[in-house]
Amino acid sequence: MRHARHIVLVGPMGAGKSHLGRLLALRMERPFVDVDAAIEAAAGCTINALFDSEGEAGFRRREARVLGDLLAAAPAVIATGGGAVLAEANRAAMRAAGTVVYLAVQPAVQLARLSGDDTRPLLRDADAGARLAVLQASREPLYREVADLVFDTSSLSPEAAADALAARLATREDLPA
Repeated sequence: MRHARHIVLVGPMGAGKSHLGRLLALRMERPFVDVDAAIEAAAGCTINALFDSEGEAGFRRREARVLGDLLAAAPAVIATGGGAVLAEANRAAMRAAGTVVYLAVQPAVQLARLSGDDTRPLLRDADAGARLAVLQASREPLYREVADLVFDTSSLSPEAAADALAARLATREDLPA
């Protein structure tokens, strides 16, 4: 099945949205777009700098604008930021524009993947494990609400995950085309 709509990846940081998304896009022969990278390119600075200058609220406004623009463009594999699901308008736009895949990850795997990553503003100056648990508890219902498909990346390499997810997307008749 060839998807004529976007494949939108949601899930917590460390689930593999960016890395897996690039590989999935290659397998599905479509462009890949990372929302956070698009925000950084448009702003001319890092997500950390945006959080410092505009706070999370300012960042979320930028995120909503960029996500809306990307969802209005030609079909692609889109990796959202972990908090993109927080706004109902974002969730509605994702559902309307494509197939939404929730990339789930086990907490221990997530923590290991994020170890040493200083590009995550929500993990700065925090006990990473405790902060990730709080974020997951608040966002998990939203990931599940918006998702057409839940895919656990915990035990797979990015390459194996991309192969498996591409195969699932190609065979699922219940997913929107």
